[in-house]
Amino acid sequence: MTRNYRKEYDDYHGDPMQIKRRSDRNKARRKKGLKKGDPREVDHKRALSKGGSNAASNLQIVSKRRNRTKGAK
Repeated sequence: MTRNYRKEYDDYHGDPMQIKRRSDRNKARRKKGLKKGDPREVDHKRALSKGGSNAASNLQIVSKRRNRTKGAK
């Protein structure tokens, strides 16, 4: 079966809530000064989905591996 990227975008990525979340993640990267191509990621100590914010006190720069492992719990 082939993957229907258009349907995936329409059903998930195009959803207004997902657009806002992506925007919040991008704002956090800019706030911490991470440029495109930087292997590190911005970690929200308290996740946005759990009521966290983009306040500087809630952000930290971590490796991609550490950030992705944290999210899998």
